[in-house]
Amino acid sequence: MPWIQLRINTTEDKAEQVSDMLQGWGAQAVSFVDAHDTPIYEPMPGEVIYWTNTVVVGLFDAEHPMDKVLSQLQKVAFFKNGVEYKLEQLEDKDWEREWMDNFHPIKFGRRLWVCPSWRDIPDPTAVNVMLDPGLAFGTGTHPTTALCMQWLDQHIQPEQTVVDFGCGSGILGIAALKLGAKRVVGIDIDPQAIEASTANAARNNVSGQIELYLPKDQPLLQADVVVANILAGPLAELSQVISAYVKPGGLLALSGILQSQAQSVMAAYQHEFSFEPVAEQEEWVRLSARKNGG
Repeated sequence: MPWIQLRINTTEDKAEQVSDMLQGWGAQAVSFVDAHDTPIYEPMPGEVIYWTNTVVVGLFDAEHPMDKVLSQLQKVAFFKNGVEYKLEQLEDKDWEREWMDNFHPIKFGRRLWVCPSWRDIPDPTAVNVMLDPGLAFGTGTHPTTALCMQWLDQHIQPEQTVVDFGCGSGILGIAALKLGAKRVVGIDIDPQAIEASTANAARNNVSGQIELYLPKDQPLLQADVVVANILAGPLAELSQVISAYVKPGGLLALSGILQSQAQSVMAAYQHEFSFEPVAEQEEWVRLSARKNGG
């Protein structure tokens, strides 16, 4: 069915109120967008992040009386000096199919491919990870994931144990197993990530080699390789937890970090690790290091 999208420019302190009003006026869905295209960070489950200048986007049925909605909008007290908005007619299409059609197999490094489960494998002789991301973060298209995949392709050795901290869709842990690792422990705060990782592990025939946990259940172990593709803030705050997973002489890769955040994250780990040169892609970086000792 066709839709009408109403975009309203507002501020972070008013965004929730505008959202509530749009839902009260008949919006089928409401979302929030940064007005100035600041990099988007993944929120914690249940958390909503607003930007200083936020665009609230309401989705309405095309038959909805939008003249009444706009009339009510003009009467809102905090828009007394005028409201900036935009009405858009959305094309009637299968948005899930549109997304699937634009998700293609991607190659990382010398031998590693990530292939959507609904597409043909380009190179059957390569190391192929079959992926259905579902609701969990991690498809390989984002620079932070790409940086980690390239690193895994270079560093994973047979028989290694790997910790994927913030496993999302399971893409990194499954790639490590396909590259020869013996065992992967995946940890994520989101139950949907555990479900997606479980399904993707089965799709790649590695269910017997991957263990998946919520943080409250995470085991005690030291691994040959630890990869954490989350966010700069949690990477710094959880540095002791993440560091403890790396055995002496083991390898660590950290991503989900903007260029401007690299030094502060590195500072949280440098007393235990020796860092390699920073790898960059677009505005994102990957930090890689070896733990002292061993």
